[in-house]
Amino acid sequence: MPPAALPWSPEYLRDPHPFYASLRESTPVLQVEPFGEAYAVTRYDDIVSVLKNPGIFSSARVEPVVSLTAESGEKAREYFSNAKNLISADPPEHTRLRALVGRAFTPHRIAELEPWMRALTRELLDRMLAREEFDLMAELAVPLPVTVISKLLGVEPERREDFKRWSDDVLKTIAMAVGTRDPAPILASLQEFHAYLERIIEQRRREPREDLISALLEASEGYLEVPDLISFTRVLLVAGNETTANLLGNAMVALLRHPRELERLLENPSLSASAVEEALRYDGPLQALVRVTSEDTQVAGHRIPEGARVMLLLACANRDPRRFEQPDRFDITRANPNSLAFGHGVHFCLGAPLARLEAKVVLEEFMSRVRHVSFAPGQEQSLDWGDSLQLRGPRALRLRAERRPTP
Repeated sequence: MPPAALPWSPEYLRDPHPFYASLRESTPVLQVEPFGEAYAVTRYDDIVSVLKNPGIFSSARVEPVVSLTAESGEKAREYFSNAKNLISADPPEHTRLRALVGRAFTPHRIAELEPWMRALTRELLDRMLAREEFDLMAELAVPLPVTVISKLLGVEPERREDFKRWSDDVLKTIAMAVGTRDPAPILASLQEFHAYLERIIEQRRREPREDLISALLEASEGYLEVPDLISFTRVLLVAGNETTANLLGNAMVALLRHPRELERLLENPSLSASAVEEALRYDGPLQALVRVTSEDTQVAGHRIPEGARVMLLLACANRDPRRFEQPDRFDITRANPNSLAFGHGVHFCLGAPLARLEAKVVLEEFMSRVRHVSFAPGQEQSLDWGDSLQLRGPRALRLRAERRPTP
């Protein structure tokens, strides 16, 4: 059977779930175009099985799909060709890196941020809700996580717009997307980003502070060199703002399209943590992961040769009826969602606790301040979901809200 073509279209990007459902019910594994004729895995249990077996389904062998021309794409790959990279390493290297990073990126360090994070959220909300109509993404969902991760890393929050631009340009090179990009501004941005991080790391080496970069330098005891630290810092800056921003946008869209669930949350903002988990399952910010096989193998009885790209459709699996009852129903009190939104196994997202905390704080504070919220006129029909199969979130989200009376 020839590879199936993914149906790139505005309709597909607006709502890929009907296509996911057809894939999932027709076959657990299907070879697809583009992306090197990857083998798409569609069902929950099969994806869990793959993610539990990094020896055969390798992260280290994954070459980024660079959405640039061939020559400039090779130049872009130079920025991502670091051997000591938490995302693109397999055990035992990954095990050592994860343990090292875990000594710096601790639950305690994340928990300490909550009071400050909550105060920042309130400040952004008060400014945003002062207007009749606002863009949740531009005014809250984007600035909050990039400011939080900047504080955690110890880099200047006043360069927030630069961080966002750099993050977007990194994603333009490696996220699975339609078409090619103008390489000149992207390559210039990558060079600028890496030069900035190199300077900050060298500053922390000379003068340590109470921040994550300093903690990584101390914990690594020389094992991580400057390119390795740049790689990890880049991952945190990019994932720390894009994933959380998309989570917040997707959660709000799901709530607005399910008025009864929105009303339940408005009546009881303490359900925010549960609502976040359901939003992650229902329409997560990370739609797919890629692995490469290190030997001939099988998934659900389908042969996959050595060196093949394997695309794990997380968002497809998160609505698998074999795992979830009424999977297309959005239910903020769903028991034990256990989604694959942050992956599974040894590569489970290190930043998941931070993203969950940020999203919970935002929903709690937002829902306690308003008694009604709706799409701005025309917004629901014109949502722009970008051009990536891998990352999903609204580019803008214009809303209107009625504030609760001040006590």
